[in-house]
Amino acid sequence: MSRGILKRSVMIAGHRTSVTLEEPFWTVLREIAAARSLSVAALIGEIDGARDGQNLSSAIRVFVLESVRAP
Repeated sequence: MSRGILKRSVMIAGHRTSVTLEEPFWTVLREIAAARSLSVAALIGEIDGARDGQNLSSAIRVFVLESVRAP
């Protein structure tokens, strides 16, 4: 069962950037953002600010994974 890779453009830190993630990651990222009363772009901005040089798409995947594994 393949769930495609989706590329989306988001505005973070005052500039547009493209983020490529698998569909399930986008779905969970939207759920996390909604639970925190944030837009997806705002949540990505927070992740971007904390990633310390890591690739943004990878940082988002790790964030999502850590979020779903947290108690």
